Amino acid sequence: MELAGEFTLQVEQVDGFDFRVRFDKEQYPELRMDEPAPLGLDAAPNPARILAAAIGDCLSASLVFCLKRRGVVVSGLRSEVQVQLVRNENKRLRVGKVEVSIHPGGPIPDEAWEACLKTFEDFCVVTQSVREGIDVEVSVSRQPAAG
Repeated sequence: MELAGEFTLQVEQVDGFDFRVRFDKEQYPELRMDEPAPLGLDAAPNPARILAAAIGDCLSASLVFCLKRRGVVVSGLRSEVQVQLVRNENKRLRVGKVEVSIHPGGPIPDEAWEACLKTFEDFCVVTQSVREGIDVEVSVSRQPAAG
């Protein structure tokens, strides 16, 4: 593989399992992360939730980008990411499966819909990288999400 870029971020312990993430760009706000009880105080998302957010955002943005390239402006897209936590053979907690359900905010012409459904997942850097170790299932509905 050819190196296409790189970045470095800093993870700094605040207290216990509470960590502060500082990104490589000044305009990005710091992010707090914590573990649920009994380890942490559950005061911020844990790494599994950040991973789920990254997968959901990457897929959503990839679909929006694909549709935009075909002249379709998407607004109000909503995605739901469901994560199954499992225990491996050594009883260690792991992300076993991620299911992403994407609901565009409005009507999409058939031609753009069919073209994007075939390709958008392949351009999602995070999802395609994680799929090498975690089952990720994606569904896209032509109907907006309820509520």
